[in-house]
Amino acid sequence: MKNIAFIFGTRPEIIKLAPVILELRKYSDNYNVIIINTEQQKELSNQTLSYFGLKADYNLDCMRENQSLCSVQARILNSLEKVFSEKKIDATIVQGDTITVLSGALTSFYHKIPVFHVEAGLRSYNMFEPFPEEIMRQMTSRVADLHFAPTKQNEEALLKENVDKDKIHIVGNTVIDALFCLSDEVMNKAEQFFREKDIEINDKLVLITAHRRENHGERIDRIIEAILYLANKFSDHTFILPVHPNPNVHDKIHNRLGGLKNIKLLPPLDYPYLVYLMKKAKLILTDSGGIQEEAPSFACPVLVMRYETERKEGIEAGVSKLVGADYDKILKESEKILSLSKEETRLKAQNPYGDGQTSRKIESIIRKYFTEK
Repeated sequence: MKNIAFIFGTRPEIIKLAPVILELRKYSDNYNVIIINTEQQKELSNQTLSYFGLKADYNLDCMRENQSLCSVQARILNSLEKVFSEKKIDATIVQGDTITVLSGALTSFYHKIPVFHVEAGLRSYNMFEPFPEEIMRQMTSRVADLHFAPTKQNEEALLKENVDKDKIHIVGNTVIDALFCLSDEVMNKAEQFFREKDIEINDKLVLITAHRRENHGERIDRIIEAILYLANKFSDHTFILPVHPNPNVHDKIHNRLGGLKNIKLLPPLDYPYLVYLMKKAKLILTDSGGIQEEAPSFACPVLVMRYETERKEGIEAGVSKLVGADYDKILKESEKILSLSKEETRLKAQNPYGDGQTSRKIESIIRKYFTEK
């Protein structure tokens, strides 16, 4: 039996790793799963774990208010060192591009433990867009033993960086697997949640998420002003904005947008509730990476409020469009969609990011890896 450590700390990481954890646990004779939560997003991560029926074996409580990237990385590394010193680990699985991912990969490397990187090969080729994620994922690729690339484009990026082709496996994205975990009962509870909050969910719903570090400062100001304009112009539409707890985002959004009746500012939503909104939305405005992958499964157009995206497949397929934090572009592209009926805005292209079988493919590759070793 192999001890497999899953290291994560944010909600998106858990959503994308939970299907893999559940798949490996089907083979209890082969794998002992160890769940390590750095709690980079403490409340959000634990909330999401419980939705999947999972609980961390180690909660590292690494976050402090207003700490620098250097400080949080040092705290994560020191906390992981204690775990790795007391527990035999045969492989580490990380997902994506957060500071938790890089710290987990580095700790494993220092202990000469193989690293399996889920969602490998995403690249914007701009060090500061997104910041610091672009460099986090590039450095993780340098120490990974298995690279689970969602798409052919991701594989090509890794090959250009001289990653051994035999270590790269195109498997799709596990976020699509997670969507298929949602039962009718769960979705019915989500519907009830919004009904109890007296929020009408109809064909004129706009979902907005904005939280990325590179969009703090003047960029978030422009995004907020664009939302304010759209909400006033399309007063018959409902704009739902789950507000990230970071004070750089939270306070500005509440101060500027809190007074409009058709703007609903909510705390961060549990995963099923967010999926429910994506399923119902007419338009999504977001700077999130995961939503770019999920929304095409519901044929919903996405305007990406970033200047670079590592998820170029969606742009090429026509299921998403880059608008940056550009006030005029956000208005122009949003007005095109909001002026039409929901039926007229539905996407025809298939989701380019996966078919819901990614976790099974990953387990099969891991099994082969250890067999050959």
